[in-house]
Amino acid sequence: MKQRLNYAAASPEGFKGMLHLQRVVDQCGLEFSLLELVKTRASQINGCAYCLDMHTKDARAAGETEQRLYLLNAWRESPFYSERERAALAWTEALTTIADSHEVSDALYAEARAQFSDKELVDLSLAIIAINGWNRLAIPFRSEPGHYQPGDHAAKA
Repeated sequence: MKQRLNYAAASPEGFKGMLHLQRVVDQCGLEFSLLELVKTRASQINGCAYCLDMHTKDARAAGETEQRLYLLNAWRESPFYSERERAALAWTEALTTIADSHEVSDALYAEARAQFSDKELVDLSLAIIAINGWNRLAIPFRSEPGHYQPGDHAAKA
C-alpha cells in the first residue's frame, strides 16, 4: 500500500509532541528489551505493519531472539518470558484493548504491581499509550513497512 499522508510533515508540532512523549518513555529506565516486546505486542493487536517491522528489527538488533519474537502472539503458552515480561504483556493487552472492557481488573493490577514500582508502572503505561498513538498515526495514513533500519529514528528522537 502507498502512504496516504506524511503526518510528521503535515503537523510538525503534533509530531514533536509525540516525539517528546517517546523520549520520556525511552529514557524512563525500563529495560529496552521489555519496551520492544510491549511495542511489538501492542502493534500486533492493532495490526500496525509499519510498527511491527520497526520494533521487531530494533529488538533483533538489540539481541532479542527470533523464537521470542515469533511466539509473542502466544506468550501465555510459551515458557520464554519472565514473570516481569508476562505482567508487562498482560498490562499492554489490557490497556490496548481497554475499549472492549472499559476497565483493568484488580487482579491484573495486582499482578503488575508485584513486578513494577509505582514509577515503573506509570512509565510502562506511558509506553503503551505512546505505541498505541504511533499505531493510530501509522495505520490510517498507511506508513509503509519494509524500509526501516534499526536506528533510523534515533536522530529524530
